[in-house]
Amino acid sequence: MKVLYFHQHFSTPKGATGIRSYEMARRLVHHGHQVTMVCGSYGGGDTGLEHEFKNGKREGSIAGINIIEFDLAYSNTDGFIKRASTFVKFAMKSIGLALTQQYDVVFATTTPLTAGIPGIFARWLRRKPFVFEVRDLWPELPKQMGVIKNPIVLGLMSMLEWLSYRSAHRCVGLSPGIVAGIEKRGVKPEKIALVPNGCDLDIFQLAHDEKSNEWRPEGVSNSDLMAIFTGTHGQANGLDAALNAALELKNRGRTDIKLAFVGQGKLKHELQVKAQALALSNVVFHPPVNKEKLAGLMASADLGLQLLANIPAFYYGTSPNKFFDYISAGLPVLNNYPGWLEGMINENSCGFTVAPDDPIAFADALEKAASDKAELKLMGNRASDLASKEFDRKELADKWVNWVAGVHE
Repeated sequence: MKVLYFHQHFSTPKGATGIRSYEMARRLVHHGHQVTMVCGSYGGGDTGLEHEFKNGKREGSIAGINIIEFDLAYSNTDGFIKRASTFVKFAMKSIGLALTQQYDVVFATTTPLTAGIPGIFARWLRRKPFVFEVRDLWPELPKQMGVIKNPIVLGLMSMLEWLSYRSAHRCVGLSPGIVAGIEKRGVKPEKIALVPNGCDLDIFQLAHDEKSNEWRPEGVSNSDLMAIFTGTHGQANGLDAALNAALELKNRGRTDIKLAFVGQGKLKHELQVKAQALALSNVVFHPPVNKEKLAGLMASADLGLQLLANIPAFYYGTSPNKFFDYISAGLPVLNNYPGWLEGMINENSCGFTVAPDDPIAFADALEKAASDKAELKLMGNRASDLASKEFDRKELADKWVNWVAGVHE
């Protein structure tokens, strides 16, 4: 079977972003299918292609995956107009491929929501089987965040969402809330599969067990309790909550607890300025790193921070890569918002959960982690067990492959 796979923000493990599409595509190849990945040039990613673009694109093969990369640079630091323009350009170029390439199934994954556009054209103009994967509920998330307020734009996005869902022969949701959101738009439950993000055990557990590539950012000593946040520093992540907790720890005189933020994003500079203004010597910022180096950082860390802004749509409607990376590495997790991850942490006793926007509770949890390293280690062991038993990437990928391939039967 030939699969035409659209993911604008695709990356191999050489990049500093999620690798779900890379692993899913590799699993398709493992099962004997051919995959052509269509993507853009994502700021935190690395497609593996290094030669020059020709006529606006470059092509090559990485790990058995045929890659078509458009010369469309994108970064989380771009303004709204520039990002929207890049999304539309990618969709338009992708339509051309959807109408001309030879394939059996077209698969598209968000974000952005415009990723579904080539699938819509493939479904209705070429009668090709179309599978649509939803990583975030749009336009509900940007609407609740206040990022998009124009009712016309929100209306158009809602129409595109509905058309993408209804055009797809099958859908994939990455969290229980996403699956429920797809159902609310009129898609029958039997056409939706829940396949959450998975744990790359071969990357993170190996580093945790061997501890050969351990490292800590400058400013964090081996005796410190190091809590890490690895991911985008943007509005959705609500990292002010962590800085407020750091201020509370500073006021308590806890210089032995360090918060390390690894990544990039639109608000990173603003957060750095705030940390400097508050003289937060217990906060360290570090540039993004690839998966291999990230594994070494996590092997040295004591706690993973799963943080999001207090937006109800996030509670059940996200499947964050970083959470699954943390538990892959055997890290306990501190989570600061309600929802399915909070329930999972509590049910498996693999970390701490605190209420949103409560710096005192946040600081209390960090102090508790620092005061009982033996219990923290047990939490980490339970996190590792959860990763292995329920979120092994290979097992979830096989489920995903069967669901995608099944649409062609």
